[in-house]
Order: sequence, then structure tokens, then C-alpha cells
Amino acid sequence: MDIGIEKIGFYTPKNYIDIVELAKARNQEPDKFTIGIGQSKQAVPAEYEDAVTMAAEAAEQILSDNRTDIGLVIVGTESSVDESKASALFLMDLLNLPEDARAFEIKEACYGATAGVQMAYNFIANNPDKKALVIASDIARYGINTPGEVTQGAGAVAMLISNQPEILKLENKSVYMSCNVGDFWRPTFSKTAFARGKFSNQIYIEFFQTLWEKYQAKYQATAEDFKAMLFHIPYTKMGAKAMRTLEGNIPDATYAELKNQYQESIKFGREVGNLYTGSLYLGLLSYLINSDVKAGEELLLFSYGSGAVGELYSAKVAKNFKDNLNSEEIKQTLEQRQQISIADYEKIFSKSIKNGEKVDPAEVTGKFYLSEIKENERLYSKK
Repeated sequence: MDIGIEKIGFYTPKNYIDIVELAKARNQEPDKFTIGIGQSKQAVPAEYEDAVTMAAEAAEQILSDNRTDIGLVIVGTESSVDESKASALFLMDLLNLPEDARAFEIKEACYGATAGVQMAYNFIANNPDKKALVIASDIARYGINTPGEVTQGAGAVAMLISNQPEILKLENKSVYMSCNVGDFWRPTFSKTAFARGKFSNQIYIEFFQTLWEKYQAKYQATAEDFKAMLFHIPYTKMGAKAMRTLEGNIPDATYAELKNQYQESIKFGREVGNLYTGSLYLGLLSYLINSDVKAGEELLLFSYGSGAVGELYSAKVAKNFKDNLNSEEIKQTLEQRQQISIADYEKIFSKSIKNGEKVDPAEVTGKFYLSEIKENERLYSKK
């Protein structure tokens, strides 16, 4: 039985800032951000947007009117809105999902959605009449005028996993590893993350190298087997650093081709910023929409979550994948956004809905929003 991604949905906030403008406001050379980090724009979520609302926006795009076959709902996020209640449970009402489904949240930095995809694979293998909804939804926050500010972002990628992999067939070939590493963390008291940037890059690269060696040994694989290698890309230069370790260790022509394909996978991420759990899967979307990939070609995906967990797995592009991608809608989502000033971004960044406050629906640009916090309970609505 084939199992994989049947549909993919994507959402990012309507507002963004220009990275060149951010560099100027921080008295930095723009090339440091646009070339050294590799970013062009950064999504800015509104105060009524969070991991729940963005997950709902992305998922709504790929769900049919009949949702009774959804048996598993997983949200991978490190931007959880509650220390107890899973983000997935808020979606049950917002998306009109059936109650006879398992719904929960996975937290392991940027690896959470990949854990969800692998869980979904096993679920469908045992329940072929069901489908699984796996959503990566995050807001990357480091703070105003901090070293990590340029790698912020926000958005969600939703994937429907089933035995009808109309977009991507999962090959069930995977290697993974977990180590207790202090490269990145966000304590419960903090809304912004802490990171050892250079150390995190080092661990990321080491994980890729180790897993690539393990994958080759386990499956007798070579780089020539893959049309592209897709990476977790919190900023677009990060994956390039890992890929560079292949130079001189694989045929020059293969390395050149993989580098070219990588450029197609980072186009969307460059325009949005860091999606944490969704970064790898936004890269997948970007690649499938922008590249010359053909049905039947094999891809290798590298997932990494600080702390740290890494996984390298393969997938095959489905026969009619282009017919099942909402390519034009996704492009319009990016093209129809509004640029805001750095001053407005800073105001939005510091705002939040307080207990006892309500949101005016007229100010909401999307379908789903945090409408009120009442008795410290978050209440959501759909326009």
C-alpha cells in the first residue's frame, strides 16, 4: 500500500517587512542579511494570530466538506498557546473535525512536524480507510534588535496523509538520531527563544553528515539517486552550509545539480522567514512548485530540531502531483501581502491580547482568529 502526502496547504500572515529596511534600521549592511543570512522578507503576524489560527488557515485549504475520514490530527509546534491543552484540540471545532479522532500536539523544536508525518504513516498503515491531518504551525520570535531578529517569521503548512499520495509518496526509508544538546531553547517564562547560533549551525551540520553516512550504509544509496536534497531552512543559507559538506565527496556534476535544485527549494522561505516546524515543508512546497522536478523522481529530506533530533528520509514525487497542488493560490498568498514599516512591525511585535480583551472582527484579515481571552481561556472564532 502506498502512503504519503495527498494534499498540502500553506498560510502566512498578510503583513511583512523588507529585510533591507530592517538592516538599515539596525545600522547593518543589507548584504549581511540578504546574502549572509539569505533572506528577503519576513512575515509579521497580527496580535490575533497564533499557532492555532495559522494551523486552521492552512488546513482549511485542503479539507473536503466530508471530514469524517480524518482519524488523526497532529500539530507540530514550538509556539504552543497553552502548557496543557494541545493546539490540535482547538482545531476540532474551528475545522469541524470528527470527534472519533486522536488529536494532540508534538513539541521538539523544528522536528515536531516530521515526527507527526512519521506517526501518520504508521497510523494509515494500520487504518487504510482513514486519513491523518498533520500541521506545522509556528511563530519564530527572538526579539527586537537581537542577533536572531533577522531569522524570525511565521506561518503554517498543513498536510493530509493517506493511502492516496497524490503529491508525495513516502518511501519508508529513514534514519534518525537524538542527542541532548544545548544549542537552542525557550524556557516556559519566555516568549522569545535563546540560542547559541554558531553552535547550533555546527550541530545541524554534524547531524546531517552523520545521518547521510547512516542512510548510505543502510540503503546502499548514493547522491545520484536523488533529484534533490531538501533541508530544514530557518534561514536559507543554513541548508546551503550542510550541503557544502558534500562537495568533493560526490561527483562534481551531481553536486552542481543538487545546488541548483536547492535554489528552487528556498524561494518561498526567503520571502517568509523562519517557520520552525514548517521550514522543511515550505521548502518542499517551494521545490515542487518552482523546480523542473518530474513524477517518479526521488527526494531526500533532512529534518532537524534543536535540542536535538534529526531525521533523514526519502520520498518519491507522485504521478499527477502538479494537478493536486494549489500552486496559484500559494503564489497569490505570497504576492498579495502588504509591506509594513519597521516602526509598525515593532509596535505589532510588542502588542498582545490581554485577559478580558476582545478582538474587533472588522480588523481581522483572515478567516480564523483569536477573538477573546476570557478568564484566561483563549477563545477562537471563524469569520
